[in-house]
Amino acid sequence: MTLNVNLTNSMPELVAIRRDLHAHPELGLEEVRTSSFVATCLESLGYTVTRGLARTGLVATLKNGTSSRSIGIRADMDALPIFEETGLDYASKTPGLMHACGHDGHTTMLLGAARAIAERKNFDGTVHLIFQPAEENFGGAKIMMDEGLFDRFPCDAVFALHNEPGLPFGQFAFREGPIMAAVDEARITVHGLGGHGAEPQETADPIVCGASIVMALQSIVSRNIHPMDPTVITVGSFHSGSASNIIPERAEIVVGIRSFDPKVRDELERRIRLVAENQAQSFGMRATVDYQRSYDATINHKAETDFVRDLAVRFAGAEKVVDLERPFMGSEDFAYMLKDRPGTYFFLGSSVTGTEKSLHHPGYNFNDDLLPIGAAFWTELAEAYLARA
Repeated sequence: MTLNVNLTNSMPELVAIRRDLHAHPELGLEEVRTSSFVATCLESLGYTVTRGLARTGLVATLKNGTSSRSIGIRADMDALPIFEETGLDYASKTPGLMHACGHDGHTTMLLGAARAIAERKNFDGTVHLIFQPAEENFGGAKIMMDEGLFDRFPCDAVFALHNEPGLPFGQFAFREGPIMAAVDEARITVHGLGGHGAEPQETADPIVCGASIVMALQSIVSRNIHPMDPTVITVGSFHSGSASNIIPERAEIVVGIRSFDPKVRDELERRIRLVAENQAQSFGMRATVDYQRSYDATINHKAETDFVRDLAVRFAGAEKVVDLERPFMGSEDFAYMLKDRPGTYFFLGSSVTGTEKSLHHPGYNFNDDLLPIGAAFWTELAEAYLARA
């Protein structure tokens, strides 16, 4: 692939920015330092910067020419509540917080593109660069949408990417339609009757009941959902009791649920409630279910996916572009932007050795060699999209 000379020359600056952001991670809706740094950079480049969307989010706007066309490009800024184990000299300076998903890299790539777009001014229309908070946990994209993101900053289409250590370095991966799953969480509480472990007949043991619920939940995907509908139910937490001779009053089970089809999503909630409540009743106990729906499925639009795929072929070569056979079961709140505007979400591979740590691993580190590639591609995308008739 051929990179813009200025972007290649700016590699040391981009690396310095990325590593500074990495050393100073901030959780969702708390990205005060990150947001301020990004805004200052963008204002120095001549962008009109609007701060304070979803608390710490911002939009940088640059207009050129006379066209009414517009494009939105999003980067996420938040970190994760993880203790870093990389041992890097620029590792997190905040214990318990870490950029373990590469959002530091995503932000830096878009800042690099911002400079190139502003210097070249090779477009006709309006570019909106969206720096979003709270992708990981709090749905910053939805908060921005609720605050009128696209009413205030109209976009004909919107785009986002994510680095992926599971794909070869520099490989672009696309998928029309569903690409990331909807995610929900069920918190099941089994209400039993505690007592002495030596006299279980005088109690109602919520641990035994909870274990039955855990096993019964496994049958939902295998026996209630169509085999061709991608679905995951994961029991991620089961807490109860404190000693071997005490039967506790309650057990708490936390379940993660992933799906794509809205009807399947509804059925999963119905079945999980039924399983928990009826299993508990069969043990003479009661179960309550707090079911929370989180991010919707991320659904890419065909025309925009085709457009970006074709651009990637010209940019990187056909051998560096693939179509994913199946969607990822992870989730992404960019889904809310794609529900309101056409666009696409895609992946950029970062693996060189095949042994890189996965996203959300305490040993993960963003591959800095992606920085000029991502920045150059965003630049090409903005210019190509706003050059269309």
